Amino acid sequence: MIHDERTRQQSGKPRILVVGGVAGGASCAARARRLSEDADIIILERGPYVSFANCGLPYYVGDVITEERSLLVATPDIFQRRFNIEVRLQSEVRAIERAKQEIEVKNVVTGETYRERYDALVMAPGSAPIRPPLPGIDLPGIFTLRTIPDSRQMKQWINERKVERAVVVGGGFIGLETTENLVRRGISVTIIEMLAQVMPPIDPEMAAIIHSQLEANGVSLQMGDGVAKFEQNPDGHTISVVTKSGASFSCDMVLLAMGIRPESKLAKEAGLEIGQLGGIRVNDHMRTSDEHIWAVGDAVEVRDFVTGEWSLIPLAGPANRQGRIAADVIMGRDARFRGVQGTAVCRAFDITIAATGASEKNLQRRGIGGQPAQYEKIYLHPGHHVNYYPGARPITMKLIFSTKDGRVLGAQAIGEEGVEKRIDVIAMAIQRGSTVFDLEEAELCYAPQFGAAKDPVNVAGMIAANVMRGDAPVAHWKDITGSKALVLDVREPGEFKMGHLEGAVNIPLNSLRVRMNELPRDKEILVYCAVGQRSYYASRALRLHGFNARNISGGMRSYHAQ
Repeated sequence: MIHDERTRQQSGKPRILVVGGVAGGASCAARARRLSEDADIIILERGPYVSFANCGLPYYVGDVITEERSLLVATPDIFQRRFNIEVRLQSEVRAIERAKQEIEVKNVVTGETYRERYDALVMAPGSAPIRPPLPGIDLPGIFTLRTIPDSRQMKQWINERKVERAVVVGGGFIGLETTENLVRRGISVTIIEMLAQVMPPIDPEMAAIIHSQLEANGVSLQMGDGVAKFEQNPDGHTISVVTKSGASFSCDMVLLAMGIRPESKLAKEAGLEIGQLGGIRVNDHMRTSDEHIWAVGDAVEVRDFVTGEWSLIPLAGPANRQGRIAADVIMGRDARFRGVQGTAVCRAFDITIAATGASEKNLQRRGIGGQPAQYEKIYLHPGHHVNYYPGARPITMKLIFSTKDGRVLGAQAIGEEGVEKRIDVIAMAIQRGSTVFDLEEAELCYAPQFGAAKDPVNVAGMIAANVMRGDAPVAHWKDITGSKALVLDVREPGEFKMGHLEGAVNIPLNSLRVRMNELPRDKEILVYCAVGQRSYYASRALRLHGFNARNISGGMRSYHAQ
């Protein structure tokens, strides 16, 4: 049955309908209320919960978060009493009639269907887990993890079946976080990833560090291999996951963490513009191709802040900011979304992985503004605070910058402590269009237990600025292949004996000045050490004495990762 709700239409109040009540939708509705006491604001959420913390679901499965109610950021009652916002749960928006500025809503519990008029419609439908039509994918014990009911079902299965072995298909954020939580519950985990690395947003040589950490914690990795099918084993309880290479993994449960797709079906059926990536196209006001409809969150395509390309980056931070901007614009303010730069962080056992801006592989694939990117990269391995204070832990950092002007393009970091702090600083630098020269001059907090007088961010800026000035050009391990350069190892003899690059000449840094006559002046010299610091000193000394020397960035530590 379809009926019209006319009583609200007689009030004369501006009517804002929000489709979807998690991050982007909830923040939009709450912001709109803070800007207007007159607006009639309704959130329509097809699920049983509104404004829940889906980022916390892996930790609920792992019993780190023990109470399900802790995942509820807000409830319909809070929205009503605190913000005078009506929330209708289990209300699915079935259609948008743009000409009439109406939507058709179905109550999924009662089956009742009705219409609602809007002055402004905000679409925040989110995204759905990718679930390809593989044989056996609907077998019991195969899960996705996107909602609170999903996590509840997983926990129940684990507890009732006493799960001992699990397969996680996909090595992104959800895959890694759930893997850690399953292992902490005593479950043996195998990750199957179609790509050659986990954590696709970062570059392969950085991901190698994560691979080592996973394997050190007993996780089995099947990289570069996709799933072909799922089979029920003869015992009737376990599942075999068969890959395209023919490998088979028997387990008690499967988590599908193969990525997500934007929920853009409703928008497409309404005739709104859909981008090539499948998301709803919006401008910097978060307005769609219809002047009365806005869209925010996982379902939208927005510009990449660094490359200028259209992107789908489903992160809670951008979704919340987009919701806020949409509300501002609806209320007459000239707010604009700057774009996304993919600032993200993830924990995998004892290490933190964080990144912001463009990755090298993305620059190689997409360039900047449609043109090939002119960039350089440097690696460093500083302590997260001064080494003389107990507990210093190394951070492996990669900084990518433009060779045209030194503008910071991206950064990645992995370590046990202090990782996200450094990436947050660089993320803000990227937002402001800052250069490596700004990083070397950045004034950051220092006390022995927190950092260093030259913070890792400063050091990254200094190394990159030295490259830009021509004081210390860098080389990379791949540059050695096919090169006629002499490779110089400036570590101590004991270090050299423990492992070195074949064909390298060993002259320790402390002996270099008195032994420079042993080196050729008609060849390029590529210098390395353990992490790149001593080789930097050596390359500077060599260059000042007229040698053509470059420092191999990151030293042997980066070599082992690559």
